[in-house]
Amino acid sequence: MRNLILASSSSYRRELLSKLHLTFESCAPHINEEALPGEAAGDLASRLAREKALALAGKYPDHLIIGSDQVAECRGTLLGKPGTKERAIEQLIQSSGHTVSFHTGLCLVDTRDMSHETVCETYSVHFRELSREEITRYVELDQPLDCAGSFKSEGLGITLFEKMEGTDPNTLIGLPLIRLVELLRHKEINPLGR
Repeated sequence: MRNLILASSSSYRRELLSKLHLTFESCAPHINEEALPGEAAGDLASRLAREKALALAGKYPDHLIIGSDQVAECRGTLLGKPGTKERAIEQLIQSSGHTVSFHTGLCLVDTRDMSHETVCETYSVHFRELSREEITRYVELDQPLDCAGSFKSEGLGITLFEKMEGTDPNTLIGLPLIRLVELLRHKEINPLGR
């Protein structure tokens, strides 16, 4: 079995990857995550996923490195991690009654030959109309300060939505496992194999 590296410090991504019952290490890559002028959200997510994986390539020869990055957008505006309660409340007010699309880039780099595959999955969340009181209470209870879009769908955040649309709900949390399994199988790694 090839050695796997998750190019991320995210506890959410580590938890998701653990679902596959594969042995892996995680290491935080250090890259500039700023968008390029005019860069579309999906292109940004794909580029950052690839750059994260490639940033660790020299450190891990003969490994498979998984890079992933997520960019949320609402009505053409990119939504980052809020960092503060005030910013989380602002983001949720902006999202109320609208759709937020989460573009999650995924890249698998094989450092044996430096080949790589990059994909981008989109998952959309349709917010119901929310009162400021509901938003404030939600932020107090779920503390989504380290989450793009200011909510945790795996927690109380589910109460904010009318519906969700996409192929893989793990994409919303930050690692599209269905596509990752596909990429790993291209490298003859099957979580259900022996």
